[in-house]
Amino acid sequence: MFKLELEYKNEILFARLKGILDRKASYKINNYLNPVIKKHEIKNLVYNFEKLEMVDNSGIEALINSKYYIKCNKGAIKVCGVSNANLYLCKYLKFPVVKTEVDAYREMEAL
Repeated sequence: MFKLELEYKNEILFARLKGILDRKASYKINNYLNPVIKKHEIKNLVYNFEKLEMVDNSGIEALINSKYYIKCNKGAIKVCGVSNANLYLCKYLKFPVVKTEVDAYREMEAL
């Protein structure tokens, strides 16, 4: 089961992903998160992968779509809580990795 938890704080959207991001679950990114980014012109997004177990091709595509919307808004993405298994995914997607949400928050505030 996949769970997407969103929190907006000081112009930064935190998205905590839990479980398996597969074809069945990627609709939550595509139909909930991405429209929020587009509608509210969110510029800064922090993904927390701490409890993300696995991502398939559909999930990767959903994450790429988020990256597209953030770039359209001239913003930035950071990823924290990355396990060794998900480190390859972050490198593939060219997502900057930080250790914690607090680190991501501090870096985003400095932008």
